[in-house]
Amino acid sequence: MPLDIVTVPCLSDNYAYLVNGPDGVAVIDAPEAVPIIAALDARGWTPGVILLTHHHGDHVQGVDEIKARYGCAVMGPEAEKAKLPPLDAALPDGMSGGSGDGAMTVIAVPGHTLGHVAYHYPAAKAVFTADSLMAGGCGRVFEGTPEMMWDSLSKLAALPPDTMVYSGHEYTASNLRFALTIEPDNAALRARADDVARANAQGRPTAQAPLSLELDTNPFLRARLPQVKAAIGMADASDARAFAEIRARKDRF
Repeated sequence: MPLDIVTVPCLSDNYAYLVNGPDGVAVIDAPEAVPIIAALDARGWTPGVILLTHHHGDHVQGVDEIKARYGCAVMGPEAEKAKLPPLDAALPDGMSGGSGDGAMTVIAVPGHTLGHVAYHYPAAKAVFTADSLMAGGCGRVFEGTPEMMWDSLSKLAALPPDTMVYSGHEYTASNLRFALTIEPDNAALRARADDVARANAQGRPTAQAPLSLELDTNPFLRARLPQVKAAIGMADASDARAFAEIRARKDRF
């Protein structure tokens, strides 16, 4: 049974995801209960679990209402157990579960928060990255260090390039506007920015993209490349230092 993945817009620019597979229905992040419940009920789905990526309120504030309605379990990163809503299971880095396309592995991706995780479904070629790797960008480094975030992004960049990346916010247009300040002559980036502008005009979400596209257009994943280091005047810098400079520029953008 292939995964049926539903993107659920929440709040002003957040996304939750419904994942229906051979092991049942999972809700990945719960920014807001009402739209998630509406999406579930419209499909006649009952979630068995809510999977949380990190502790920030705009990813967890719908948990209590969804759990009360459906009686589902709540799981999230072991490293943030004390900061999350009460968990039925705390998930360590590398833990795996599920079957077939529903087989899932927890990947620790600290940086945005110290315990942030991503959920990778290798057979289904999908990864849910929330505020770590984002469409055309990455999350702010609030709790970790740039080196930590670079290591996390490098883990995600090493996944198969045909992996679909499902991120947590509709920030793509602004991320690509910034990316063009780093690589204005990147043809793939210019084409992506045009595609995103058309999608936004039509009200279509853009925070879901193949990893191959991120590798071609996302300056945070491309910090290792000589041409990107040269573009920011850091030809001899380490990959992590180049990433830190790009992140600092985005913070000021």
